[in-house]
Amino acid sequence: MEKITPGPLLDVMGELFSDEVSIAVSNMEEYTYYRPSKRIDLKIKAGDKVREGTIAHKALTTGQKASEFINREVFGVPYHGMAVPFEEDGVLAGCVMAIYPAYTEGKSVVTVKSPDGWKPIPFTDVRYLEVKDRKTHVHAADFSGTNKNSLQEFEYLLPRDSFIRCHRSFIVNVHHIEEIHPDTHSTFVLAMDNGDRLPVSQSYSSYFRKLLGF
Repeated sequence: MEKITPGPLLDVMGELFSDEVSIAVSNMEEYTYYRPSKRIDLKIKAGDKVREGTIAHKALTTGQKASEFINREVFGVPYHGMAVPFEEDGVLAGCVMAIYPAYTEGKSVVTVKSPDGWKPIPFTDVRYLEVKDRKTHVHAADFSGTNKNSLQEFEYLLPRDSFIRCHRSFIVNVHHIEEIHPDTHSTFVLAMDNGDRLPVSQSYSSYFRKLLGF
């Protein structure tokens, strides 16, 4: 069997994603592959250098997965991205990126389903989001309802300086946390300002501590 080359394989993999996701691959210095989506195009070309401030640069310099919002100063358009570094023969060799459009530009509400229709809730009023019974529940100061987006999609839609993934089933607004209590096996429990208590799982605990600086 002939060896499968990365380009055609990534083209096929790209069909598995939505039309909104662009895909890029880099080595340690430059991009080697780019597939733009219908919704966002960073105009990357194979051979372009990986620039400081990009999601690729963050993943390559830390050697860890990076996921965050990048403003328009880098490519001329804002975007949300996730970059995962990979190794060859045990040595860091590059990264693969998923690039999403910045839905939050000019948008500051989450619209949730209510009994009579839909209700826009300002980001600042959202305490946390929870996946339960295969639905995403948005819990706000005086209202709770459902939204069609998954938590993974909300990780890109919500402002990163306020909302943190703390568990596979929860994203929390840090401005509504009253206290953080240690729990078993390097995990935590978040005491929210409405009396609710949310878990920080072990897989997210080190990331959570790093972002909040404790």
